[in-house]
This record gives sequence, structure tokens and C-alpha cells, in this order.
Amino acid sequence: MAPVSTLRLDRDYQAATAAYAGIVPPVPNSAASLRKLNNAAITAVMRAFLCPEASSVEETILPYQSLDGTPLTLHHFRPRQSEQKPAPPTARRNNNSSNNTRPAVLYLHGGGFVSGSVDAFRKDIIRYCAATGTDFFAPGYRLAPEHPYPAPLDDAYAALCHVRDRAGELGIDRARVAVMGISAGGGLAAGLALRCRTEEMAPPLRKVVLVYPMLDDRTRLVETDPLVPLVTWTDVKNMLGWRAYLGRDGLASTENLVAGEVEEEAAPARAGKLDGLPPVYLDVGGLDLFKGESVRFVQRLAEASVDVEFHLYPGVPHAWEWMAPGVEVTKRAVENRVRALKDV
Repeated sequence: MAPVSTLRLDRDYQAATAAYAGIVPPVPNSAASLRKLNNAAITAVMRAFLCPEASSVEETILPYQSLDGTPLTLHHFRPRQSEQKPAPPTARRNNNSSNNTRPAVLYLHGGGFVSGSVDAFRKDIIRYCAATGTDFFAPGYRLAPEHPYPAPLDDAYAALCHVRDRAGELGIDRARVAVMGISAGGGLAAGLALRCRTEEMAPPLRKVVLVYPMLDDRTRLVETDPLVPLVTWTDVKNMLGWRAYLGRDGLASTENLVAGEVEEEAAPARAGKLDGLPPVYLDVGGLDLFKGESVRFVQRLAEASVDVEFHLYPGVPHAWEWMAPGVEVTKRAVENRVRALKDV
């Protein structure tokens, strides 16, 4: 007899989202329909998401080029003068930093590799920028399926290099640059950390902050899995997103799309070795499709002697915090992320 599942929604989250409980979203059947559904959902949720910190953050847009010469934009979110976080004296001594240099975070938005934008995630970026007093840089990376791997990762890597190469004029400490990725952006952030290790980037990334990251193209849910009725990012959405990112959009087969080679920078869970990576912070909801792959990734990081901090929040699905910003589990998650980001 199959064991009885104990999975259930967090009580406060369930109450906060009760108005949406009866809504059955359409099932996408292509990357294009997934993009349309994702963008509509993100827009609706972010429209209702309050951002009282907006007045304390300045935003400018910097032009930069990807590795193939494609012109792109890099959004620079900077706390107003009174909110900025200077480098501590010890960091200045150890890293030859001036009194005016500041830490920085490269923020990679979510959207399943096919949707999302800096504009859509602006309130989230502002929240963390204001709470940490740290400069944030968010690239408008290209999306699949029009631009499959490695284009989005190349865009992210070029943005990181742009910030580091111009650290002096931007007032940034090159030794205190972290990367933060949300969902698919978390997969890009982990892939970026692998690339920086391969390139022997010096000084290395200070930290990698992964928020329910999309790491493994092999993740699947069988129909009998107790997670099936609870997930918000579904197996179908996940498959469509990975197909688009790996350049296999439009495949008719529902079998494992990973036949053939997949580079580890594209799907970081496939990396043969994780040693030598910078410190990693990772959190995920207990009702998230990515829970299993996140747990396995964290275990491998720990076994590779990587400094890792992990949080598993029971009772909440993918991207829960924008749907229920005022509940206790959201407050804890945001506080933990802010604390991790302040330690850059």
C-alpha cells in the first residue's frame, strides 16, 4: 500500500491565496504559449506586489554587449546616497579597496528561460537593493526559444564581466561581487558560477544566491506523485522551458528530452564536479517541483566542501512569496536572503 502523503499547503499561505484557489490555469503546449501565460501571471502578481522602497533606489540603464557582439541593456539599481553600504575596513585592507567602493550583486530574473524581464521583476530587485544597501545589476538577457543556450548564459557572463571591468567608474569592489538568480535565473546563476570557475576568474565570485533554482533538465513528476496537485510550476511547463533553452523546442515526444549531450553549464545539476565553487545560498519551497533537484544539488555541494546554506520551506510552492508577501514563511525567507546578500 502506498504511504499516505503528509504534503499540504502552509496554513497562512493557503488563507492568503484563497481567492485564487479555484482558478485552473490553461495548460501550455508550446514555448510561445508558456511565455504568454508566464508573462501574464508575472504581470498580474507584480502589479499587486507593493514596493514601498522604490523611492530609496535609483535606476540607470547601461549599454553593454554580449559575447557575440549583440547589444543589450544592463539595469543598475543603486541605493540613494544615505542608504549605500560601504566596504568594511577589513575588506578594504584585504582587497585593496578604496573607501568609496561598494559590493554588488548581479541579479538574473526568472521566467522558465522563455519569459520574464527586468521590468517585470523590478520590484523584487528594488526590495533587495534597498534592504541590503547594495548595488544590483540586472541584465536584460535574451530568451529561448529564439535564443537558446548558450546565449542567455553568455549574456549573463558578459554582464558580469562588464561590471567587473568597469568597477572603478561604477564605484564597485571587484572582490565583492555576487550573483543572485531566481528560478530559471537561478539555473543561469549556477551555470555562471561553473563558467567563472572554468575561466579561473580572479578575484572569484563572492557568493551565489539561488532562489528555487531551475537546475536539472531531467526532473519529471509521475502522475501519482503527491506533489502533482500542489505544484504551481508544473511538469509540462518545466519540460517546455527546458526544451526551448536546450534548442529542442517543438519536439513532439514527451519522453526524456535529454537524449544526447547536455553541457553542465546549461544544466548545472549535471556538473561532474562542484568543488571550487564560491559559497552558495539556496532556498526552495517544500511543494516546489525543484525541491528534489535542489536537495540533491545542496548535498553534492556539501560533499564537495563548498560552503553552503540551505533552507527548505514546508507548505509553499514555486514563487510563493509574491502571492503571499505578508505571511510568516515569506518574511523568514526574505530575511534569510537579505542576510545572505549582506554578507557579500
